[in-house]
Amino acid sequence: MNRDIDIALLRAFAAVVDTGGVTTAAHALNRTQAAVSLQVKRLEEQLDCLLFEREHRRLKLTPAGERLLGDARRLVALNDEIVARLTTPEFAGEIRCGVPTDIVRTYVPTLLRRFNQSCPHVQISLVTGNSSSLMDRYERGALDLCFTTDEVGTGDGETLRIDRLVWVGSPGGAAHLVDPLPIAIGDTSCRFRPSVIDALRLVGRKWRVVVAAPSQAAQDAAVAAGVAVGAALGDSVPSELVELGPQSNLPILPDYCINLHAPKAGLNRLVDEFVKTVRQDFVARFGVSNARGGAQRRKRA
Repeated sequence: MNRDIDIALLRAFAAVVDTGGVTTAAHALNRTQAAVSLQVKRLEEQLDCLLFEREHRRLKLTPAGERLLGDARRLVALNDEIVARLTTPEFAGEIRCGVPTDIVRTYVPTLLRRFNQSCPHVQISLVTGNSSSLMDRYERGALDLCFTTDEVGTGDGETLRIDRLVWVGSPGGAAHLVDPLPIAIGDTSCRFRPSVIDALRLVGRKWRVVVAAPSQAAQDAAVAAGVAVGAALGDSVPSELVELGPQSNLPILPDYCINLHAPKAGLNRLVDEFVKTVRQDFVARFGVSNARGGAQRRKRA
């Protein structure tokens, strides 16, 4: 006898795994915690197997849950693709979006993938640079919307994420031990630059600029070479670099917001649709809007 699996049950199961728990999954799905728990239980009953087991107050996938996860994600994605294709208006056009260079790899790929599923005929023209230059272009009307990184307590816009600014270095490198401290940093318009310099001044640490460049790639290259240390948001530490933890004796850096700047809803349908996708993507990845940065990071031993 054929048995059909309810997509809603699979969505709840995948959300619990992707967000790390029932509570955060409930936020992402806009449901109550009890409702999500019940959906997972119904799925376990329908499949006649346990999908999770508790380990130190955390949920861990059982072998059956691990086997189901990949298929569950594919079925949910296919369901959403079909629904979007048949029910979403055929948006077409161009959106000019500004993204700070250092967070492109962190947030843009999943965001574009999600948006393309619902609006495949829309062209996204990405403009990269630092936050100051992007805001200038947005305010002049050269961008339809933009993201910025702003120290907590400064800037405006809709806060999507709060993350910690951290020191980064080369794996096994010793640049953080050099005096004066060699740093690779952005030019004078870089939002991170005053935070880094003020933190060093506050503890009386001498420093010298080895590389000052608007290009994030140039800064990362100097750090990867081991000739300098740099700063990056915790979620966006490049794979070739490592976070320099407390043992590096470098001062603590401030928290930063990932802010979204967009016109009021109703002024541009394409932008409205993109903003909706942005919010959905951040909630799906981090559980709730304004979630504090907590991604796993590579730290020095």
